[in-house]
Amino acid sequence: MLLKEGENGNRIPSGCAISGIFSKSGRRISGGSIVSSIAVMHDRSNGLGGGFAGYGIYPEYKNQYAFHVFYDSNEAKEVCERYLDRHFDVINLSKIPINRIPEITDEPLIWRYFVDPLPTKLAASQLDVKEYVVRCVNKINTQIDGCYVFSCGKNMGVFKAVGFPEDVGRFYRLDEYEGYCWTAHGRYPTNTPGWWGGAHPFAMLDYSIVHNGEISSYDANRRFIEMYGYKCSLLTDTEVITYITDYLLRKKELTLEEMASVIAAPFWSTIEHMPEPEKTRYKFLRNTFSSLLITGPFSILLGFTGGMMALNDRLKLRSMVVGEKDDMVYIASEECAMRVIEPNLDNIWSPRGGEPVIVRLDKQAMKEIGGEE
Repeated sequence: MLLKEGENGNRIPSGCAISGIFSKSGRRISGGSIVSSIAVMHDRSNGLGGGFAGYGIYPEYKNQYAFHVFYDSNEAKEVCERYLDRHFDVINLSKIPINRIPEITDEPLIWRYFVDPLPTKLAASQLDVKEYVVRCVNKINTQIDGCYVFSCGKNMGVFKAVGFPEDVGRFYRLDEYEGYCWTAHGRYPTNTPGWWGGAHPFAMLDYSIVHNGEISSYDANRRFIEMYGYKCSLLTDTEVITYITDYLLRKKELTLEEMASVIAAPFWSTIEHMPEPEKTRYKFLRNTFSSLLITGPFSILLGFTGGMMALNDRLKLRSMVVGEKDDMVYIASEECAMRVIEPNLDNIWSPRGGEPVIVRLDKQAMKEIGGEE
């Protein structure tokens, strides 16, 4: 969110910072680039949260689910690992490499697991594999004290902490990773706590969300989504956007454009002036998913396997700009965050409120990462 105190006592419009980099050809980009981008917007953060999501970063384990886990203690780690051994084939496990730096303190134990669901357990559950993973992750996060799975997708990972984002990037040694897509967040919380689990991105399977703004519809959104097995427990309103994304895209099988028209729906007066069949489609989505309309100022970046989507609220109350250069797409809260990486952009524009900007890998690149076309 949103406003900070200036040195002279005046309130200065600022807000969290978001940034994204995407290569449509699948070229793998160093994580150092996204760190440089978000660092330019240092003053939009206050040191209470920073984080990154990278896609295509684990090609050697692209067919396994990559669990990133925070632990409060070795005892919590032992309990969680016993659960993982009962439900998954653990292909590899290790500490996530870090650099201990003065700017990042009180870090938990941070581990990484590459896993496959056990075939017998999966068959007995009568669930599809993604739902099986989601339910296991939710059980760990809600029923095992002292541990939190904060990333669980394939060939992607979330890295987050309490600190300024550029320090978080150094802490996690992101310059040693390469991916075709990166998103980043610098946090300025004013009404929610700064803690490791509450930093952005928030992730579920391969979906990850970074968000600048405030959700005034949070209670209505939360009450609806919790009826479908999700639990909002991370003390920040952004969490609910991730669950809405998973519900609409994975469970209800909406397209990205349809999801955008649910959470940033056009006004009824706008819909009435649409031609058919758009009018009927928008009316159906607004009536069916009325409790998932997100109100309040926001700009979000959604990362997913093979793509990235940017979306403003329908009144465009938060800044967001898009730039292009050859096969590269850059999206950020401020133009300077793009030009520090690519000074000579071919094209730059500011999307309209409620207008999704969607970029995807080309077909050959999608095949190479093992994703669906």
